[in-house]
Amino acid sequence: MFNTMKLLLRFGIALLLLHSSLASDIPYPQAISDLKESIVKSLGFTAEDEFKIKGFDPREAEVGHSVEYQFDVEIDHKVIPFKLREEMKRWDYVDLPIFQVQDQTGLVEEKRVSGNGLPVLAPFQLAGPMELWIQDAKDMRLSLPHDVDAGVLKKVILAEGAVVTVKGARSVSLRQPLDFPLPFNRTKNGFAAGLLTLAEHLRQASRAEGAPLLSLRIVGPTSLAAPSSASSSSSDSRLKLKRLAPGLVELSSPSKSKAIETLSTVDLEDEAPTLLTPTQFTTLWPLASLNGSNTNLLGLEKLLHSVLGPKANKKGSFRLLKADVSTQTFLKIGFEAEKKLKEGDASLEGFPEWRTKPETVKMHFEVLGKVDGDKVIPEKVTPVTPVVVEDTVAPNLLTGNGTLSKTPKLDPIPTYFAL
Repeated sequence: MFNTMKLLLRFGIALLLLHSSLASDIPYPQAISDLKESIVKSLGFTAEDEFKIKGFDPREAEVGHSVEYQFDVEIDHKVIPFKLREEMKRWDYVDLPIFQVQDQTGLVEEKRVSGNGLPVLAPFQLAGPMELWIQDAKDMRLSLPHDVDAGVLKKVILAEGAVVTVKGARSVSLRQPLDFPLPFNRTKNGFAAGLLTLAEHLRQASRAEGAPLLSLRIVGPTSLAAPSSASSSSSDSRLKLKRLAPGLVELSSPSKSKAIETLSTVDLEDEAPTLLTPTQFTTLWPLASLNGSNTNLLGLEKLLHSVLGPKANKKGSFRLLKADVSTQTFLKIGFEAEKKLKEGDASLEGFPEWRTKPETVKMHFEVLGKVDGDKVIPEKVTPVTPVVVEDTVAPNLLTGNGTLSKTPKLDPIPTYFAL
């Protein structure tokens, strides 16, 4: 039994040594190498410091997807930027294309890629009058409600009353600044009436004769379709196509008086993180599928009201310079930094004179980075407390697995002055 335990122990040590040697020989992809250099600079290490960076194993990287919201608001000639992000609820081990490594021959090692690796927004609806600029859309399908071959579309104009369902989009952004009036009346009944009022003002301004159309940029849509409605006939949901120029079409509805509130819900895909949700009550134009009671919309209204401050109740205006909703891919990976200590280092303060001072200090970190094309941009580096392995021994092993009957009895030394 003792020999068997020794063999198992030797095998485990050999396996750990083999794993460590393989991990040290893993070539870093270019994206991970650039991430490593960026983190070294952010940690404040210089060429004079003797340090080592370990980790950054692509096999240990976790990938998550989220929706990011960016807004730039101008108030009294002062621009206030905002960046909001939905919480990532799921992390997976995914072989992204940026994890591909070039070998010595210059060829790229093929790795298994889970899908296309690009998250998309859940389907949402847009209502006219407005214009859509399409980017990075390959083989986009146009359904009115039957499929129509309109060629490569670069721009789509939605006339008054026309509504389309957009699927497969990776981002939606505002192309031109918008001006909104004040005061901004915020409600407390669980409904974003303040934002709905601003949306209605924008809608009426867009319907004015000679006014510029609201312009949005959509990246990567896979289809534009007329929404189906069970409460209306098929002729009401049908859209008319008019070709204005190569890559430019106009979509119009036969029933322009159709109310947006009667639109049907959109079949949202499971686990698709997005702000855009089906409507049941008054909608936020031009996002016909955005419900006024949406929790994210209520939070955005509260944030805008706090930013405006006392100006929210006064007459005036503010400008929305930027509005972008996009899906993002994030990378989470751990690493270890080992730095050699010198005399007078802050890490040596507090050590008594009699105690042996350490020569090096090890620090464990976890970095959260955003995948941007072929690069990983670090956004947050967090210190991590490593798991300390402790050996425990059962009490019966300490006593030799003996009983109280076999334990020798020791009589205490008598005290003659005690009663």
